[in-house]
This record gives sequence, structure tokens and C-alpha cells, in this order.
Amino acid sequence: MKGTVGELGEFGLIRELTSRLTSTPAVRIGPGDDAAVVTAPDRRVVASTDVLLEGRHFRRDWSTAYDVGRKAAAQNLADIAAMGAVPTAILLGLVVPAELPATWATELMDGLRDECQVAGAAVVGGDVVRGDTITIAITALGDLRNQEPVTRAGAQPGDVVAVTGWLGWSAAGHAVLSRGFRSPRAFVEAHRRPEPPYHAGPAAAGLGATAMTDISDGLVADLGHIAEASKVRIDLRSASIDIPSQMSDIGTAVGVDPMQWVLNGGEDHAIVATFPPDVKLPARWKVIGEVLNPSALPQVTVDGAPWASGGWDHFGDTSDAE
Repeated sequence: MKGTVGELGEFGLIRELTSRLTSTPAVRIGPGDDAAVVTAPDRRVVASTDVLLEGRHFRRDWSTAYDVGRKAAAQNLADIAAMGAVPTAILLGLVVPAELPATWATELMDGLRDECQVAGAAVVGGDVVRGDTITIAITALGDLRNQEPVTRAGAQPGDVVAVTGWLGWSAAGHAVLSRGFRSPRAFVEAHRRPEPPYHAGPAAAGLGATAMTDISDGLVADLGHIAEASKVRIDLRSASIDIPSQMSDIGTAVGVDPMQWVLNGGEDHAIVATFPPDVKLPARWKVIGEVLNPSALPQVTVDGAPWASGGWDHFGDTSDAE
């Protein structure tokens, strides 16, 4: 496809984007009407929304449009899974400049579509608007399938803390890209396209998880939300957290302790949960800590000592885009 978004026009762009989509049995009415219709057999709908801004959450010199689409879908669908729900659909709000190549927008949609297929969901509609900066707003929907939602507020003293998915890979990839390199490729790709363990969320709910969240802002920061909501202390055991040798090599090359990436790095969208101590966890879950009575304020400690979270804060330091 040649030309720009402006040359296609609003409705031409919408036709190009929607022509690339697939559907699922949960979608009764997809794009093309005033609103979509998605089945909700459980009679409850889990919903989450997020916004990505060019220069703040992604860079076109680092990531392709397809990468950005995969990432935008992943970080929203991970929130659904972290509630113990099965993702069903996403809606897209897209702001783009008129001079943007039309192929960028269509490749973005390809990424959104393909990541939805991984999670078992579909893109069911949205809106496009002209603006100066590329902005992507995603609303994700999910179904609880007759299970209770797993919130951040249920962790109990004596529970174990377990994680599934990658820790620190995206942050290590960001460090590599920030220094102008493109390898090791596995870490760069982890930053460009996170791979949340979608099925682990509903499975954890079925195992009796007492609290759960995905790791978007950093392990310590996101467990801090659980500690605060549950009014407990969470202690992590650093010796139980694996650091791949390649991540250590990257840390040596850039002068960073890789444990900083593992504990503070976000955007891996791994899932961390607390479980009663007698639950037999599948091999995919790694126990990395325990839930304790709060000694003072609810907090997260590492090997018994306070740890400066350093997690992502949208209104904190803005010196480092993405």
C-alpha cells in the first residue's frame, strides 16, 4: 500500500484496518456498526484500558509498527489475565498525523490482531482521529468463566509468592537499545514485544491464588500494590530469582547490577501471585518469596531489608523515554 493516512482519509483508513482483522466465537458483532457485541457468559465483564504515546512508550526508530501493535495489545491483555480472566476483545483508539505512511497504521493493526490471537481475543472496533502525535489507546475485555476475580487485596500472611514469565528482560533490552545496539536479540525483542503468560492468570485463579498482578512497573513496585492493598509485608528471596548469564553479561557491559532490572524493570508483563502454602504449583511457577505480617507499614523487602523500588511512574522522572 502506498500513500499516507491523510490521502486514504478516515473511512479509507478504517476500511484498510478492519479488512485485516480476524474474529472469535465470542464476537457477535465486530467492526462496522455503532458498537461491537461480545458475549459475556459469566454475566460479568473484566475491563482495562491503557494509553501509549510515541516518544514516551515507544520509538519508531527502535520498534516497527508491528512491534508496537503486539506490545500495545500485550500490556492490556495481561491486565485481564492478571485478574484471573480470559481475554476476549480489545477496542482501539488511534490518533495519527495525516502524513503518517498508511503502511505504518496497517502494520500496527497486524500486530494488534496477531497478539490478540495469541491470547484468544479479537480486535472488535475503535476510532481513528487526526493528531500531531501517534497515540494508541486500548480497552481490553475479558470473561471470568464463573471464577471469582483475583484482586491485589487477598494476600494473607503465610502465603508464598510465585512468578511465571520473564523478569528484567525488557529492562535489559531497553538498556541495550539506549546504547545504540541491537543485540543480544532475545532481550531487545523482549522489550519490543513482551510475551505475557496469558493462560497462567486463569490457571492461577483455579489453583486458589489469593492475590495477583502482572509486572508492568517492576516486580517490587507491583508487589508493593499487593502489599498495600492486602496490608501485609512481602519478602523476596534474591537467591530464588534466576538471572540468565546473558543478562549478567549485559549488566557487566553497561555497568548495571542485573538484579536492578529483575526487581525494578517493568514491561515484561510476567504474572506474580500469592498462594496458600499448601497449594501444589505447576513447574511454570517459581516461588520467590513469602507473605508476612506487616512490621510497620505494608511494604516489600528483599532478603529482609527494604528495597528502593525504582519502578515506573508516569509522573516521575521523564528523562528516559519508553
